[in-house]
Amino acid sequence: MFEGQPKGLYALALANTGERFGYYTMLAIFTLFLQAKFGFTAAETSTIFGSFLAAVYFMPLIGGILADKFGYGKMVTTGIVVMFIGYVLLSIPTPSSTGKILMFGALALIACGTGLFKGNLQVMVGNLYDAPEYKAKRDTAFSIFYMAINIGAMYAPTAATMITNKMLGKAGFTYVPQLPSLAHQFLNGTITEEGATTLNGLQAAQNFVGDTATFCTTYIDKLSEAYNYGFAIACISLIVSMLIYVVFRPTFKHADYNSKQAKPANVQEEELTPEQTKARIQALLLVFAVVIFFWMAFHQNGLTLTFFARDYTAQAVTGLDRLGFNIVNLTFLLVIVYAGFSLFQSKTGKAKGISGLVLVIMLGLLGWSYSSMDSTVSILPQIFQQFNPFFVIVLTPVSLAVFGYLAKKKKEPSAPRKIGIGMVIGTTGLDAEGKAAIEESAKVIPIVFSPNMSAGVNVTYKLLELAAKLLKDYDAEIFEMHHSRKVDAPSGTAIAMGKAIAEARGQKLEDVAVWAREGHTGPRIPGSIGFAALRGGDVVGDHQVTFAGNGERIVISHLSSSRAGYAQGAVKAAIWEAGKKPGLYSMSDVLSL
Repeated sequence: MFEGQPKGLYALALANTGERFGYYTMLAIFTLFLQAKFGFTAAETSTIFGSFLAAVYFMPLIGGILADKFGYGKMVTTGIVVMFIGYVLLSIPTPSSTGKILMFGALALIACGTGLFKGNLQVMVGNLYDAPEYKAKRDTAFSIFYMAINIGAMYAPTAATMITNKMLGKAGFTYVPQLPSLAHQFLNGTITEEGATTLNGLQAAQNFVGDTATFCTTYIDKLSEAYNYGFAIACISLIVSMLIYVVFRPTFKHADYNSKQAKPANVQEEELTPEQTKARIQALLLVFAVVIFFWMAFHQNGLTLTFFARDYTAQAVTGLDRLGFNIVNLTFLLVIVYAGFSLFQSKTGKAKGISGLVLVIMLGLLGWSYSSMDSTVSILPQIFQQFNPFFVIVLTPVSLAVFGYLAKKKKEPSAPRKIGIGMVIGTTGLDAEGKAAIEESAKVIPIVFSPNMSAGVNVTYKLLELAAKLLKDYDAEIFEMHHSRKVDAPSGTAIAMGKAIAEARGQKLEDVAVWAREGHTGPRIPGSIGFAALRGGDVVGDHQVTFAGNGERIVISHLSSSRAGYAQGAVKAAIWEAGKKPGLYSMSDVLSL
């Protein structure tokens, strides 16, 4: 895993660890800070959090453009400086009125700095492996690189917790999840009688002498200041990151080149054919589709997971559960895992002996640490964010060992196979290129692709096919209604219904579809398929197809009162495709229609 890697990898990885430590320290407490200092609702907090992350993931595009002109290294150092200024602004205690301005300005700077820093640093890591002697180690290198990222992310919540607890304790307070919200409600005059009773009890528990208004104001101010100190840790981590980057720059300086700069002599330029370029773009687009949903789920870490942990989990743990809520214990566990792999993979007796000794020592230290813990350990909501990176770090050597073994046996799966054993894609609006990318990927992994994942909707498609074949002379009209926020019309499901009818009659939908009627339209064109779209309220999705003949009408409809059916269909598709051969499947296959 670590053998034969260029020294520049470790320098860049450690520089990124420092930056990510600061970033995830900020994220660990950011949503709590917004609600504590400004009294934002969960919806307002979510909007700010989501907008910030959107900017963070968009700005690398700008960072890449600038790097092409000025170089990767300059953008990395500029990014660190810009982020540092942003974190400084967040760490300054301010009144609520001016604090909002500084906060939004800080977020803009952090997003811009991240865009300059992160993507360009990763490109330099990739450049290290353009040399022929390192090319085969590229995949392992990025596994190590992202493991370093997660090391920073794992320790960040504990750092944020320790500093906020310490500073809040200096003011004579302890953290209570309900207090910030109740304090803001009291000051805004919106608190309920029950809430006021709870607030009075919490004030007494904090041993605060004074009126309730003063208590609420003081508690909010001191908690916000404690979070400010948490943000200050990010400033320190960036200084460390910059020092690592500057001091060890000679180890990766040769990787600081781009397409407009001269490449080192040992770097071979790979010429791609137009077909290869197209295939890579298609693969990239498919990866985009995967990572969008991955990061959407991942970043619930700092938002909904934090809210859930604050509002619905215990504020203290006992017994064996204490093990996971202590960063020292988690560190011992990590070393135990890596020492175990080292013991297994070492080729010399000396190396095995050292690995075994480390393993025994760590097991002893873990036992001692656990036995020395208090019987009850208090936990803050942000501490739950350490578990995701912990498992990433623990499982990295496992995945590398498995794929390394398979590579030796010449059975290593392809990159799509490593990403997942299959995919379920339930969406509409894909262009021809997007569909081609899905078809290409389906040659490697099984993919269930359907514009609608609902079992009921897909059964409706089948009914429409049958009706269209039996009622060829009947006029077909499709009506759909959705909520007022839907931006496209007709719906993808309605279009799919139209296609089902047209194909059953040997037609192409684009040849027979009538998308709208207005004014003097003349008689209905025989064989056409009409569409009507309504928008209003919170309608989940209603679809109705009328087959109109002389003297009678047959109506086939599907009405949705909940989106649960769509989610259940996706889960059913995922379970069904497990173990299936590569290929492109539909919900008709899943449901045996």
